[in-house]
Amino acid sequence: MEFQDKVVIVTGAGGGIGRATARRFAVHGARVLIAEFDDARGSDAERELRAGGADALALHCDVASESDVARVVDAAFERWGRLDVIVNNAGKMIFKPIEAHSEADLLGVMRVDLFGAFWFTKQAFLRCRPGAAIVNVSSIHAVETTPLVSAYAAAKAALVSLTRSAAIEGRPKGIRVNAVLPGAIETPMLRENPEVKSGVEVLRPGDVGQPDDVAKAIAFLASDDASFVTGAGVRVDGGRLATL
Repeated sequence: MEFQDKVVIVTGAGGGIGRATARRFAVHGARVLIAEFDDARGSDAERELRAGGADALALHCDVASESDVARVVDAAFERWGRLDVIVNNAGKMIFKPIEAHSEADLLGVMRVDLFGAFWFTKQAFLRCRPGAAIVNVSSIHAVETTPLVSAYAAAKAALVSLTRSAAIEGRPKGIRVNAVLPGAIETPMLRENPEVKSGVEVLRPGDVGQPDDVAKAIAFLASDDASFVTGAGVRVDGGRLATL
């Protein structure tokens, strides 16, 4: 997989899966725009990639804001004159029973986990050339879930549906759209999960993957090696959901 001189936007690239993904694209020659809500984390990721010789830029981005998304895409074109790949990785998760949710709780998760991908897809369809690719980072919670994460699970399921719809509409434009569905990945989000802390959600040996395991799948789906793959949802969970 080669991304030499291609331009890639990765949202939520300040840490975890997003940072591992930005790193993998950079290693393969891409110019990487780190779209990150946390400015300190974004700047740190930019320094890391630049230290490795990559052409990287971190910009503040609230993916829930359509205007912020458009500004980041504008910046990619202004700096590099093209945009080849968008990885919609930014995510938000809260832990509450359904009856405790407020409208702000629900919309707060939906705006990050679903709306952000929608706005970036819109920009890609308006501005990207044939051959571009979008990869959405969903979750196995879109398929099977646990208590207290209803907003997150619903948003991630909707993201899989958006991926299918976008793949259909993107096909005539020459833009592929796919999703990955990570399982338990060694990130702060996993370890801060109260279901994991309490033991309600059991993690067996071999259940927990690394951010780079997901980054590899994302890079494949974004690459020319996957030129005939669109509308797919690829589980990256170490076979966790395949076990009875």
